[in-house]
Amino acid sequence: MAVSDGSRILVYRELGLVSQVFDERTLATLQGDLCIGHTRYSTTGSTTWDNAQPSFKTNGTRGLALGHNGNLVNTPELVSHGGQRSRATTDSDVVATLLAGHLERGLDEAAMEVFPTLAGAFSFVMMDERTVYGARDPHGIRPLSIGRLGSGYCLASETCALDVVGATFVRDVEPGELVAIDQRGIRSRRFAESPTRALCLFEFVYLSRPDSRMYGKSVHEARREMGRRLAAEAPVQADLVIPIPDTGHSAAQGFAEASGIAYGEGLMKNRYIGRTFIEPTPALRSRGVKLKLNPLPDAIRGKRLVVVDDSIVRGTTTRQIVQVLREAGARQVHLRIVSPPIRWPCFYGIDMSTRAELIAAGASVDGVRDFVGADSLSYLSLGSLVAATGAPAGSFCRACFDGQYPVPVGEEGPSKFALETL
Repeated sequence: MAVSDGSRILVYRELGLVSQVFDERTLATLQGDLCIGHTRYSTTGSTTWDNAQPSFKTNGTRGLALGHNGNLVNTPELVSHGGQRSRATTDSDVVATLLAGHLERGLDEAAMEVFPTLAGAFSFVMMDERTVYGARDPHGIRPLSIGRLGSGYCLASETCALDVVGATFVRDVEPGELVAIDQRGIRSRRFAESPTRALCLFEFVYLSRPDSRMYGKSVHEARREMGRRLAAEAPVQADLVIPIPDTGHSAAQGFAEASGIAYGEGLMKNRYIGRTFIEPTPALRSRGVKLKLNPLPDAIRGKRLVVVDDSIVRGTTTRQIVQVLREAGARQVHLRIVSPPIRWPCFYGIDMSTRAELIAAGASVDGVRDFVGADSLSYLSLGSLVAATGAPAGSFCRACFDGQYPVPVGEEGPSKFALETL
């Protein structure tokens, strides 16, 4: 977190979960009227203290703090054009350094100078001593929303965060827009036009919480519709529909509703374990699955199961889940996935940066089914996935499904650790 009392910025950051880093005593030392916070999911650079956010820079007179959701694809070029680095090895730190180089004219003018040179995905929250800023890349790949809180305003990467603090949703930050919030209220400037909107479609599938809204649509309702459409596209004879917690719940409800098959719980989630997809190594993901999900044998023994999940990325987690269900007595396991096969890596803020990591990139649907050990496997079509969101087909980045990148990434795309080798 970074906090300002109007004259200086105090930054406190550490590795670990929010509940491990911040306690009442720590929070009591962070006094001020302005604040930004960010939990960094590593897609550029290693997971080190130097790479924790918010990034902080100063020109000796004024300071700035920056949090970044997304991933740039032209970071080495930015370094070669003046983005000198400290010990940090992230694209976010490079941006903060570039902004600090123009800070004598104010952070808003620095942003207007620097942001047009950035390529890739970025939703930024920033602050100097007196103003909080938010900005989105010209395609709007990552979300960022504005809320009204009492007499002030706030920014959040998901609308559910606004609900938690009692804020009222005002609108989304527009692609290519810079908003500034200070004592005078909120004001807006455009640093770039938006050629095409390309919100990450995987936000609807997995990343966002079901109680958030995007493009005016409830994520929960969109996922229920995905389940309904999947039931129509891939019917199956079964006794029970169960979700993979937590992102599979809404879609499984929709599948059960449309298919007429009973809905139930077959796996219980340990609430103290995070998302296994974002663990950095296969060993940690494997351990995480065993700690995270526990079967309910009395509910699934002897049953033909439809198991609804959001996606299959590497396949190892799904394989373990199928094994757990069979060991608990499931007679059949039919996997239904509410997204198409993920065949292309993401370079815009999801940590899957090589095709070798993606099981569907080198295997057919039958090959994936055999690897995970299911009796059958079906994916939702891309057209039905988009239709379930209620947004126009041209409103999304769908690169992980179709390989069409809205921002060019080069032949192999940027390396996650590129700055550590410069």
